[in-house]
Amino acid sequence: MEPPEESEPDQIEIGKRTYIIANVEPLDVDGTRTVAVGTILWLVAFVLLLPFYGRLEESGREWWVWTCLAGFGFGVLGWDYCRRRRRRLKENRPLPTD
Repeated sequence: MEPPEESEPDQIEIGKRTYIIANVEPLDVDGTRTVAVGTILWLVAFVLLLPFYGRLEESGREWWVWTCLAGFGFGVLGWDYCRRRRRRLKENRPLPTD
């Protein structure tokens, strides 16, 4: 079996600069892990701000707590959406042929 031939990378000239475009496959990222980490960070921020609710309320910044709670809630919805999307993509993806 022979190694695949490497072709010259594409080049684009913009102004006085030349950019080389690498021949790489795009990452297969569905966003599930990213959304889950962001959701957890919103929850951690909410929990960490709870002991300071009185101070935040006195300074007119209690909205910080509710913003974290809203971020967590929307994150849960987004995480569920990404999980269902990933499952559908796996079910509809054709099997690789050898």
